[in-house]
Amino acid sequence: MKKAKIYIPTKTAMQSGKGKSKNWLLKFETRHEVTNPLMGWESSDDTMGEVTLEFSSKDQAIQYAKNNNINYELVEPKKSDYIIKSYADNFLKD
Repeated sequence: MKKAKIYIPTKTAMQSGKGKSKNWLLKFETRHEVTNPLMGWESSDDTMGEVTLEFSSKDQAIQYAKNNNINYELVEPKKSDYIIKSYADNFLKD
C-alpha cells in the first residue's frame, strides 16, 4: 500500500517572504532504504519516493489520495503571528 504525506512546504532560509508556500504537496514515503555496503550511501529501489505532486488546495490533494487508494498523513501548517512594526517605533519611548 502506498503511503504519502500532504503538507505545505516551509520557506527556505534564502526566502524572505512566503510567496511560494501556497501550494499543497503530496509526497510519497520511501520504502526499503538500504545502505550500500561498498560506498556507505543510502539507496532505495522504490522510485515513488522521488515523486512529488503539487495541488492548489488541501481538498484537491486529499481527493486525489482517496481516488487512488493512497494512505496519507495530513500535516496542517502552523499559524504564525505577524508583528507589524514601524521604523519610527525604534525611537519612541514607552
